[in-house]
Amino acid sequence: MKNTADSAVTQELSWIKSSYSGAEGGQCVEVAAGAGAVHVRDSKDVSGPVLTVSSDAWARFVAFA
Repeated sequence: MKNTADSAVTQELSWIKSSYSGAEGGQCVEVAAGAGAVHVRDSKDVSGPVLTVSSDAWARFVAFA
């Protein structure tokens, strides 16, 4: 797991916000799948830090959640 600054790679990703997130904002995250990794960012601060985890780690997290 690493926390990276927004880069050209993360800018080119297709970010998805949860369907549970309302249109009014709030506390939401967005995720994007990349080559062997999943990236997570704050939907209110899209130019802020990005958390990157392996695809396997993300799958384990989702199964747990």
